[in-house]
Amino acid sequence: MTQTPLSEIPKITLMGITNAGKSSLFNRLLGKEETIVSEQPGTTTDPVTRRIELFPIGPVALTDTAGLDDPTLLGEQRSQRSLKELEQTDILLLIVPGDKPPHPQEDLLKAEAAKRGKGLVIALTFADRELHPCRRDWFGSHSHVRINSPQNQGIDKLLKLLEKQSQLLTPEITPLEGLVKEGDLVLLVTPIDLAAPKGRLILPQVETLRDALDRDCAALVVKERELAHFYNQMKTPPALVITDSQAFSKVAADLPEDQPLTSFSLLFARKKGDIEQYIQGMEKLEKIPRDGKILVLEGCSHHKQAEDIGTVKIPRLFRQMIHSQVSFHHARALPEMEELRTYHGVIHCGACMMKRREVSHRLALLEKEGIPVTNYGLFLGWVNGLCPRALLPLQRP
Repeated sequence: MTQTPLSEIPKITLMGITNAGKSSLFNRLLGKEETIVSEQPGTTTDPVTRRIELFPIGPVALTDTAGLDDPTLLGEQRSQRSLKELEQTDILLLIVPGDKPPHPQEDLLKAEAAKRGKGLVIALTFADRELHPCRRDWFGSHSHVRINSPQNQGIDKLLKLLEKQSQLLTPEITPLEGLVKEGDLVLLVTPIDLAAPKGRLILPQVETLRDALDRDCAALVVKERELAHFYNQMKTPPALVITDSQAFSKVAADLPEDQPLTSFSLLFARKKGDIEQYIQGMEKLEKIPRDGKILVLEGCSHHKQAEDIGTVKIPRLFRQMIHSQVSFHHARALPEMEELRTYHGVIHCGACMMKRREVSHRLALLEKEGIPVTNYGLFLGWVNGLCPRALLPLQRP
């Protein structure tokens, strides 16, 4: 990996009605013609995301979306897909045509941004035209600026407003925050199996290794088969051993019982979600009905391998350890509320490709509906008999 993951940089999403000037502004911010600009409604179809350095903010993910009032045949589907982008965004850049009266969809976006605690900047386009009287008090106390993209009018002020909003964002904790100190040795156990991407490590392993180096720690990376050989040669045991969840049993068997041990997935459960909610969810999942339904929820798409953790290993272990008749369903997004309420529990992935905001939104919905949720790492630690051992390092003061 040579770039900071999209999940670790601010996401700014341009949203608004059709022909509000979203794509024109998107292209202006990118400095090139990335999306088609046309007066024809429905020109922008699916969300388009580009990684850019946006001075003076730094690296950001910038997303253009379809108009929320798209009148074309697929307009409703496009609008719904645009609204889903709001779950993942940090700052909503609401694009409104300043020469037209407010649209109900614009009122909806303002309300949703406030409800979800999103940063909000309003850009009133077509600054070369007279401002509609109903717009004068419409934006209230929200940050706003009049712009005219073709003439570059208002762009500098817009960037300053976006920078101010980005400074208000609460950064996620890093994988090792509060767990190690300068001079510690961290041992990373990274299995290389069929599921491992060719020629590189997976994202949680990369981020954890980089975090160890940033904290002036030493890091030793081994596969599970070589763990015992190298561990037994150490004069001083590592401050922390971190393993892939699927190798829990093998790694634990090769280490002394007093060696602090956890998993990459649990580090990311703490980083991206609510580990206490996951612990409570695991306890409740042990008691679901024999014919219960479980949703395995992932945060990204990837090619499924023969021993895929979400579709193969977790269902198999659950049926062996808890109930053999439980049915499993898989998705990369929460289903509609009516369907969601039919599930007795959710097992979430490590969410390494997701923002904490997005995971928190999912967890809040599940908690509101009384649906227990745990994550891959906690489930695998539990079925392998490593809880509470694998959780103890995460509870350090």
